[in-house]
Amino acid sequence: MNALVVFAHPDPESYNRALADAVVRGLASAGHQVTLLDLYALDYPGALSPAEWAAYTTDQPIVDPLVAEHARLVKEAELLVFVYPTWWSSVPAILKAWFERTLVMGTAFSLDPRTQRVRPGLTHVRRVVGVTTYGSPWWYIKAVNDNGRRTIARTLRVACGRGTKVSWHALYALDGRTEQRRREFVTAVESSMAAIR
Repeated sequence: MNALVVFAHPDPESYNRALADAVVRGLASAGHQVTLLDLYALDYPGALSPAEWAAYTTDQPIVDPLVAEHARLVKEAELLVFVYPTWWSSVPAILKAWFERTLVMGTAFSLDPRTQRVRPGLTHVRRVVGVTTYGSPWWYIKAVNDNGRRTIARTLRVACGRGTKVSWHALYALDGRTEQRRREFVTAVESSMAAIR
């Protein structure tokens, strides 16, 4: 499969970077074609510009060349993987900006010309995977509704085809985990990616 891995963490030496590298290794070992988008390293632009907002509902909603390249990669991907730390019960701001600027009309969805209802635009995506770390324990994340997971596993999933599978890999209470447990999670993520067919 053609896999697109979207990574969002500002520290290139972070534990999340080790997870992104494990994802890439696992997918490559299974024979998938892998593209990694390191949003911070790419200096991905933040909030929508006034020009983008003005273009948002037109047939050319993307005005930035970098965003256009990412949209092209999304349109070619059969597998989307998101690797990020959960901050404030959601995805980092740079990843939220990526969703808002890249997954626009013509990429992630279209509008029915008669009813103006949203139609899925990512029907070519066969699988969506989330890999994240949490500072808080599982029970707390469940209590606050885990907005990052909901965005990816529910909202994004609706833009995909009916048969699209979603899987989630989470390490809760990261700060209290031993080095051994952290290494085990990296290994488990890599093995899981290598098993995707």
